[in-house]
Amino acid sequence: MPGTVVIGLGSPLMGDDGLGLAALAALEEGWAFDPPPIFLDGGTWGMNLLPDIEDAGRLLLLDAVAMGRSPGTVIALGRDDLPRFFSIKLSPHQVDLREVLALAELRGTLPEDTVVLGLQPDRVELTTELSDIVRNAIPHLVDAAVGQLTAWGHVRAPGTAVACTS
Repeated sequence: MPGTVVIGLGSPLMGDDGLGLAALAALEEGWAFDPPPIFLDGGTWGMNLLPDIEDAGRLLLLDAVAMGRSPGTVIALGRDDLPRFFSIKLSPHQVDLREVLALAELRGTLPEDTVVLGLQPDRVELTTELSDIVRNAIPHLVDAAVGQLTAWGHVRAPGTAVACTS
């Protein structure tokens, strides 16, 4: 069976929009799993992500998700909740991602197990820094990702990080 693919999304040049990449880095550096998922820096690749998405057995996307909640709130979206064409825009680079997901679905290759985990951004503006509230919420997003990977059968390897307790 094809493996689990974890893709961090966003632009590190647009403040909190880069939080998916920060969470991916924290997950990849602080955790080890058996079997190991495939970690990909998806940045703002758009359609270039299609082969990776279509080859995945399970897909976990980490991203800034603007849903009008309090900044730093962890947001989880299942496959049926993902935006499609003509839906509301949830992140600044989502037009490309929305098209990729819609195309994969049209082709019958979007993994049944597809989840988006993200944080409500505070600031999306030209800066390379995450806002304090989002930076402080990254461990909670990583915990959510670890929980999802564990639910999908990825066992935390001995000696790796422990869940955030705050």
